[in-house]
Amino acid sequence: MNIRERMKIYEDLVNLNAVAGFEKSVRKYMRAELSKYADEIIQDKLGSIFGIKKGDGPTIMVAGHMDEVGAMVTGITEKGMLKMIPIGSINPNVMISQNVQVIVSEEKTIRGVVGAVPPHMTRGGKEPQQPSFDDLTVDIGADSREHAREMGVEIGQQITFLNQYYITEDGKKIVSKAWDNRFGCGMALEIIRELKEKNIHHSNTVIAGGTVQEEVGLRGATTASQMVKPDLFIAIDVSPVGDILDKNHPRAFGKLGEGFLLRYYDPRNIMNPRLKTYFEKMANDKGIKFQQFLSMGGTDAAAAQYAGSGALATTIGLPGRYIHSTAAMIHIDDVEAVKTMILEIIKDFDRKRLEELQND
Repeated sequence: MNIRERMKIYEDLVNLNAVAGFEKSVRKYMRAELSKYADEIIQDKLGSIFGIKKGDGPTIMVAGHMDEVGAMVTGITEKGMLKMIPIGSINPNVMISQNVQVIVSEEKTIRGVVGAVPPHMTRGGKEPQQPSFDDLTVDIGADSREHAREMGVEIGQQITFLNQYYITEDGKKIVSKAWDNRFGCGMALEIIRELKEKNIHHSNTVIAGGTVQEEVGLRGATTASQMVKPDLFIAIDVSPVGDILDKNHPRAFGKLGEGFLLRYYDPRNIMNPRLKTYFEKMANDKGIKFQQFLSMGGTDAAAAQYAGSGALATTIGLPGRYIHSTAAMIHIDDVEAVKTMILEIIKDFDRKRLEELQND
């Protein structure tokens, strides 16, 4: 099986368009795939969706998030330019000169470009300052506000990056928009498929799927984890690695191709020390490559830790370069490390293991 065949689910997912609040297309895909392997499908009232493989042991919840970073139309100028606000955290510099699309409906998108002033028009003037989103407009080729509306543009529509998915020359890395976090969604689907097709022996109830609106405040994880009340929650997410930085840089954590990221700290979720030791021993015993990772961002694990009276919650991360941009890069060896680690945890976890981790 070649790399494109192995990564087909992921390619399908990253090519979908879904900023926070607009996850319908991803949810539809997830439901179709989950229905092939799950005993039951559940959905919360915000739209997070999960498949269940039932067992008699503890409940393990494995979650990616379905939303990507992007923007929303907030206005149309007299000249037909679209104003926008970011949905999720995006550096405005990333947007300049990028091809984007306005999602008018499930059947129709309108392409445009985020305008940049040519240097010919700024020579001799003031040096351009760092832009803000208020300075940016999307040019869809409309001649006027009325023309843009005739095309189908309305206030509140989502704007996403045009994707240029490709495999690098060495055949080991893949570049795409929305790795954060269609990867987590694809991995959740892989996990539930493996449990079904390979009849992996374990005693747990495994609940795997995707949350909504992570990029704007972990909203789906908050409701979904309260619905499930898992014993162990594993957020699968892509984290920004610093392997292109100088090795002495304070954020030079993580490297492509060196295994999954063991997120021992972020500002909203400190990994339980017993859980950290358990994960480290598991990875070392099974020969799974991993990297210690400190993050200044957060994941769905931060919300899930409050489920019920409190849950063991952590993140298994995939290293990614250039996330929250038009084109992030991942390594397929790291994808395999994430999958292997999660499956090994599921196989090993039981009530005795849960009690060991919970009792100080």
